[in-house]
Amino acid sequence: MKKLIPLLLLLTLLSGCRQEVYKPIQTDPPVPATECFRPEFTEAPTQPPTQALTEPDEDALVPVRDYIPEIREELAYATGNNFTGQVIYEFTESYLRYGTVQKLKLVCDELAEQGLGLVIWDAFRPVAAQQKLWDICPDPVYVSHPVTGNRSHCRGNAVDVTLAELETGQLLEMPTGFDDFSALADRDYSDCSEEAAKNAALLEEIMVRYGFRPYSAEWWHFADEQDYPVDETFDPSGVG
Repeated sequence: MKKLIPLLLLLTLLSGCRQEVYKPIQTDPPVPATECFRPEFTEAPTQPPTQALTEPDEDALVPVRDYIPEIREELAYATGNNFTGQVIYEFTESYLRYGTVQKLKLVCDELAEQGLGLVIWDAFRPVAAQQKLWDICPDPVYVSHPVTGNRSHCRGNAVDVTLAELETGQLLEMPTGFDDFSALADRDYSDCSEEAAKNAALLEEIMVRYGFRPYSAEWWHFADEQDYPVDETFDPSGVG
């Protein structure tokens, strides 16, 4: 019996050690069981919703190339390369009423099917620029009076254009150059080459189809059938 007492003591000590080894680790304060193995992750930042482009009002004056990027702009009055020999305005982007631009886009789409495109020589013209032209050429046949005339360019619904090949950029033959103030520039087309007459007639036919009025004395000039008021204040020189 005396031999069993030390053995029992030894077994008791070993049992206490095993309990200490497997005793759960306590935290202060204890971590809830539901959070012990929660995976960590970072949520992707929330992207703001994409803002849809607002379509301009029909009468808004807009940059033509924003809506017809394939169109060419060679504004004659932004350089001295015009009948006056002077710079008439300081901007090089053409502006028109949005309603007019929409019609011009349809013209460009049809021309593109034939490998052709439009070149703009003049579009919106500030009243101050109209006054400069009148001071140099006070002839109402070719320059609208800056106060009493129709001033279609100052309304933003008139455009001076010609045709060019899309692939090469080569201008097509026309009855005259731009601002030729002679009888050769009218829409008679009988006093020019057959090729020039054909090209001018094609331009006129397509422009008329999409709602433009041709001016009888200038084969290059067209005004939107939709009228707009003269804009007395807008000047593209100050845009941007």
